[in-house]
Amino acid sequence: MSIKTLVLAAAAATVTASAAAAETYFEVGPNLEAGDILELGLITAEGNGVVEIYDYRTGTQGALLGTKTLNAGANPNVRVKTGLPATSNVLAVVKVDGQEAAKKSFYIY
Repeated sequence: MSIKTLVLAAAAATVTASAAAAETYFEVGPNLEAGDILELGLITAEGNGVVEIYDYRTGTQGALLGTKTLNAGANPNVRVKTGLPATSNVLAVVKVDGQEAAKKSFYIY
């Protein structure tokens, strides 16, 4: 294998790894336990950002209930304090650089 082939293969692997890492998503399922602290588990963010929790009782984004800062990459055991017990559906929105990167609705049980 030539040096040029090795360099091209290494560059392709780096681009592929970067593309795979540049995703923002929630690992937790669609249900969360009721309480004034919501445990969202692992959130992976493509950059530094924030997760915002909104009231979602009516199926539309309502009042902001709480926020938590996120770092780029894996953020394990993300917990968001809402200040009052969340007892119905909520919407979690991850923003990176001020832009919405992911969102997910959760049923509170």
